[in-house]
Amino acid sequence: MSTDRLNVGIALGGVAPEHEVSIISALQAAAALDRDRFRPVPLYIAKDGRWYTGESLLDVERYQELEALLEEAMPVALAPTPHGRLEVVEDRAAGALQRLTRPPRRLPVDVMLLGLHGGAGEDGGLQGLCETFNVPYTSTGVFGSALGMDKVMSKRLCRDAGIPVVDFVSIREREWAGREEDGLDRCEDAIGYPMVVKPARCGSSIGIARADDRAALDAAIEEAFRYDDKIVVERAVEALREINCSVLGDAHEATPSVLEEPVPSDEEELLSFQDKYMRDGGTKERSGGSKPGAEAPGGMASLDRIVPADLSDERTERIQNLAVRLFRLFECAGVVRIDFMIDESTGDLYFNEINTIPGSFSFYLWEPSGVPFDELMERLIEIARRRHREQNGRVRTYDVNLLAEKSLGGLKSGDPG
Repeated sequence: MSTDRLNVGIALGGVAPEHEVSIISALQAAAALDRDRFRPVPLYIAKDGRWYTGESLLDVERYQELEALLEEAMPVALAPTPHGRLEVVEDRAAGALQRLTRPPRRLPVDVMLLGLHGGAGEDGGLQGLCETFNVPYTSTGVFGSALGMDKVMSKRLCRDAGIPVVDFVSIREREWAGREEDGLDRCEDAIGYPMVVKPARCGSSIGIARADDRAALDAAIEEAFRYDDKIVVERAVEALREINCSVLGDAHEATPSVLEEPVPSDEEELLSFQDKYMRDGGTKERSGGSKPGAEAPGGMASLDRIVPADLSDERTERIQNLAVRLFRLFECAGVVRIDFMIDESTGDLYFNEINTIPGSFSFYLWEPSGVPFDELMERLIEIARRRHREQNGRVRTYDVNLLAEKSLGGLKSGDPG
């Protein structure tokens, strides 16, 4: 086995409602890494915000007894180095480790593979930390991540760019509290029933509900505010077909995957969290695709789906081209999944949302596109390292000494010049 393997920090968990979903996606990615080239270093972010590492964190079965798992794991802190690497340092102040007298253990990380969903893991927060520490990372940058995480801002950007979105309104909790009737009137006047209510910055269908009357709308809005202080209320597409496309690449080149059509359960018109992650039987794709090895959890691969989607060649190409256009509009990098809606009664196509760290990294769309899961992970790491080299090839500091005696004298006297 090669001794010059890259250490890949696998970020998973996070302080977000999609904590468990992130564990599934990240461990799938870790299982797909070529161990001859990459060494996975799990970096588990607990729900209280503490970071841990340890080989046992790569075993999904161990998360069933989380308290025991964390007792065995090593609490860590992050330390930047001047060489474009990150060091994971044993946190001696955490738990029983403070009684040890040996030097703290240190693990180098060459590239961060971000497997978090929602919260600070997908909204640009962790991406910003990676950029501050100057370490390569496999994700869209701070701007695109923050924009893509916010359904309201995403829809506004697309609308301004001439990309169709359904009619919608956004509501802040401070606007809603004490003025609920006015908020309901606004939604009814602007949209009309039926409507769909969503938290603005959640994924995995958490907090999403359909409303067919005023009472249901009131209840759906209250529920969505449990997860976010900003929500989006949009017109429900009745003759709905959901079509998704993944895109892989960066500013230089972007490639679309085959299309999928997710299939909701018989009881639901909208895809629920249970549809996406809690169906029995693993992957049930109608055609094409495959599932990861037995050591990896099912994740998004457990969702019923038609792959490739049953669309004409012309319609397929139109959606793929639009997906690439959106990838570039949001300044994406790595792998994303873009979700569309088709109104079958009119044939109209709408942008729904963009997932800058998609569940299961959308491997189930890339395998039928000719890119196996291990190769997908390899490409993500290559893209991350290339972007990092390009960023470090630019001027990052400006050599001027504003603290020189003369400059300080001007500042002290109140004269900036």
